[in-house]
Amino acid sequence: MATVLVVEDTPSQLELMNIFLQEAGYTVIRATNAKDGLEKAQLHQPEAIITDVVMPGMSGFEFCRKLKKDVNTKKIPLIFCSSKNKDIDRIWGMRQGADFYLTKPFTKEQLVGAVKSIII
Repeated sequence: MATVLVVEDTPSQLELMNIFLQEAGYTVIRATNAKDGLEKAQLHQPEAIITDVVMPGMSGFEFCRKLKKDVNTKKIPLIFCSSKNKDIDRIWGMRQGADFYLTKPFTKEQLVGAVKSIII
């Protein structure tokens, strides 16, 4: 099954996503900040990345832009998963290069469905 990198700074959210994805058969790599996420994306080349938007140090938007500028990671599909749920947040997220924008709180079906929709 596919490997998904989850970048989330809230431990409970990270664990919830990990459980949902593993139960759906995905291998999960975890990162607690965008810097670690960049390193793990380069190293593991996952089939998909899920990232929070609001994180200390580097936002998910900046993380996405860095991934999309790098020749080694630019084709990895990305999902923003955020509590930022206004239309402008979604639009801005998609303009940064995201393939899907999911808002918190989410269900297992919503999370797994989003991943399935972006993995080719």
